[in-house]
Amino acid sequence: MLLSVVLMTVFEIFSKGMSRAGDLDDYAQGLVVAQAQLASAGVDAPLAEGASAGQSDDGRYQWATTVTADAETADPARLVQGGYRLFRVETKVTWRSALGERAISLATLQIAQVK
Repeated sequence: MLLSVVLMTVFEIFSKGMSRAGDLDDYAQGLVVAQAQLASAGVDAPLAEGASAGQSDDGRYQWATTVTADAETADPARLVQGGYRLFRVETKVTWRSALGERAISLATLQIAQVK
């Protein structure tokens, strides 16, 4: 009887640990998607205010990226020397897991030349 109680407890701890490991793996993959979106902002096209959205190749992670001009440099009369402007780039990644809908959000500042 005592052995069965101990085994049930050990099995429950093990199964919860495996579930948590899966959740952490999902979170790590969501973080990779968010970092990739931040890194690609302004690479293919000049950085400009706006929003874009999409999903990962496997369709499991959805992302939305928003680019906004920094308030200090939004006024064309206050551009940094050389015509540069500071932009805030924010990416939010969402996915479904056993715990429900999960999300991660990352943001960074980038400087870009205004043409």
